[in-house]
Amino acid sequence: MKEFVDFLGGQAPYDRLDGEDLSRLASMVEVEFFAAGQEILAYGATDVDHIFVVRTGAVEVVDRGTVVDVLGPGDTFGHVAVFSGLPTALAVRAAEDTLCYRLPDPRSVVKDPSRLQFRHFNTLVARQRLIAAGGPSSRMDRPVSSAMKDVLWCEAGQSVREAAERMTQTHQKAALVRLGTGYGIVTDHDFRRLVATGKVSLDSPVAEIATTPAHGIDADSTIWSAYLRMVDHGIHHLVITDNSGRPVGISAVMDMAAADVRHPLVVRNAIASAATFEELGEASRLLRPTIVELWDADVSSLQLGAIISAVVDAIVRRIIDLHPLDPALKELDHSWVLTGSMARQEPLPDSDVDTALIWTPRNTTASPPAHDDILKATAETLSRLPTCGLRWSPHGANASDAPFNRSLVEWHRIARSWRSPSSEFWEYPEQAMAMIDSRALTRSALLRDVHAEIAAAASNPVFMSALARRSLGQSPPLGFVRNRVVERFGGGRGYLDLRNKGLRPISAMARLLALKSGTLAGSTPQRFDAAAHIGLISDDEADSLKDAFHLCYGIAFEQEVRQLRSGKIATGLISPEQLDPLRRRHLREAFRAVAALQESIASRLTGHPS
Repeated sequence: MKEFVDFLGGQAPYDRLDGEDLSRLASMVEVEFFAAGQEILAYGATDVDHIFVVRTGAVEVVDRGTVVDVLGPGDTFGHVAVFSGLPTALAVRAAEDTLCYRLPDPRSVVKDPSRLQFRHFNTLVARQRLIAAGGPSSRMDRPVSSAMKDVLWCEAGQSVREAAERMTQTHQKAALVRLGTGYGIVTDHDFRRLVATGKVSLDSPVAEIATTPAHGIDADSTIWSAYLRMVDHGIHHLVITDNSGRPVGISAVMDMAAADVRHPLVVRNAIASAATFEELGEASRLLRPTIVELWDADVSSLQLGAIISAVVDAIVRRIIDLHPLDPALKELDHSWVLTGSMARQEPLPDSDVDTALIWTPRNTTASPPAHDDILKATAETLSRLPTCGLRWSPHGANASDAPFNRSLVEWHRIARSWRSPSSEFWEYPEQAMAMIDSRALTRSALLRDVHAEIAAAASNPVFMSALARRSLGQSPPLGFVRNRVVERFGGGRGYLDLRNKGLRPISAMARLLALKSGTLAGSTPQRFDAAAHIGLISDDEADSLKDAFHLCYGIAFEQEVRQLRSGKIATGLISPEQLDPLRRRHLREAFRAVAALQESIASRLTGHPS
């Protein structure tokens, strides 16, 4: 009895019971053994009158043939059926030889049953089920054509009054205006902004208030893709087109998103309308609490990462617009560039904003400004990031750092050097990897020139071997032993760094494959799909890598959201104690798959293992 009381009293929720209640339960307990693979509770069982507590071993919770959770010592199962009186919704079987305590309904035994608050199985599984059952993420994966209204056409010469009357009669908030060979869009916002203020009269041609060009998207695109485009451009309506580009409908943000996913556009619009850095800071600081709210509304981590990226794009662009242009930068045609996870549009909630600058003199006959002056001007612009709740790279990967602030000629020289047999990769390793993962915020033509030079370097086996060694040299952990993370080359840690040990090795493989495929744009999953499409890796390998990425990204994102919610610094470090057995198992399998594919991919792309 003492062994039972000591054990059960140390497990939730029984640790909330006093000694008397624990003794009552001990007087009724039975011990039962289950061999590995033996079914303990069948799906749909109607005669469940006892609950079980795992003493040693482990059991698997099975949903329609799929293991959705693994319970270990101290975990309770069977309680949902006992408490509800309903048939079991999940089956339970022994994952290994297992001992369980078998208890009658504790509500009839203990003095205060309200102290027993049992958990549901696996919060990650619950989230996935909610999404699959039609949560916000599920709705956003439908075709955008399911959230559009028919097109209302107006002629350019029609009056504003006529257009407004027709929109009211047809209950439309937007109409398309024929303009020669093209068209524009007029919305209720245009009426409020221009007509209600007296800037345009009701008798003026409606073409005067139409916006051109009207942003559009293909009808086969998902609602999420359309919504993200609205956030990115700060607009409330999109024209839906068929395969030939002909307008077939109009979708408004209110048609596509539930109330719980409208916030990013509000933040985005506040950023765009900020007239001062103080206003911009206030608008930008809405981003993190909005992400926490959306996470609670079960929007997926990858979708939230794309939102963060789009809003950060808008913040940085607005900083550039509001900051007085320094004389040194006035003399230059220049491109502000994002690098790293923000460029790939898969940041975590507390990711750094890594940047670079590409510049070329406007006057080719005059000497450019001194490099120190250019660096100083760039640093002053980036100094506004913290006031907007953002953080520049603490590792020197900023446009204000000399290695990432270079003339177009210098970037070309570096990229071309990577194509020579005596590659200078080891002189510029960080620049190589950063510029493969880069996306222009301004003057994208300059970055395209650099990308073309970098893509050509994929033909140099010396460069590819060096990049592979650098990219694939960091291996994921082996797994877990008790509450320690086991590293591949010995040693262990009391925490899991998923950002650096899980996500970085995966994105490094995607980077290498992107360079080999000649397509540098895209997220990590998109890069794996592109590599599989041209035969660099198999479809199964792409799926394994994407699954590993989604798992690591989702867990790391959830951890940072929890830390942000509690007011802590979002380190992303996870104690193994926070991971339930199923997550540990999935992570261990993901780490093994990544490590195996690191060797295989390095060998295929370079001719020898990493």
